[in-house]
Amino acid sequence: MSTVLRATTEQVAVAWLKGIVGDRVSTTLPKDNTTWSASGFAVVTTVGGAANMYVPLREPVVSVDCWAVNPDSQKPPWGKAAWLAERIQAGCYDNATIPRLLTLPAGYPAARVLSAYTAYEPRRVPDDASSYARFTLGLALHWVEVPS
Repeated sequence: MSTVLRATTEQVAVAWLKGIVGDRVSTTLPKDNTTWSASGFAVVTTVGGAANMYVPLREPVVSVDCWAVNPDSQKPPWGKAAWLAERIQAGCYDNATIPRLLTLPAGYPAARVLSAYTAYEPRRVPDDASSYARFTLGLALHWVEVPS
C-alpha cells in the first residue's frame, strides 16, 4: 500500500508567501538572525478556518508573524517588520498572484490558491525581551489541491 501525501495549509501558505516576500518565510524563525536581519522574516501558523463540507476547498486563516532585528542595537526595527507585513497585505491585492498554482515539496500534490485576503490588520506586538520587532496579521487563503 502506498502512502498518499496531502498538501497542508502551512505548506500552501509558505509557498504563496514566497511569491510575495521571497525565501524569507517558513513555519519557524531561524535561530541565526544574521541570515535574515537585513530583510526580516515571516513565520506562518494555522490558527483557524475550515474545510468545505461538500467540495475539496480549504478556507483556513493563518497567523503571519513578521519579524525584524538589528543585531547591532537593542532598538527594535519596527519599520522593517511593518514593511514586511504591509508587503504581504499589498500582495493580497495583486491580481498577478491570485489565483496562483503553487508547487509544493517533492511528493506532495500542487495546490491552487483561489483567493487571499487579510482577516485582520497588521498590528504591533510590543515588549519582546530580545529586542526583536514583530508585527502579526491574519491571512485567509482559499485553496484546493490540484489533481495529478
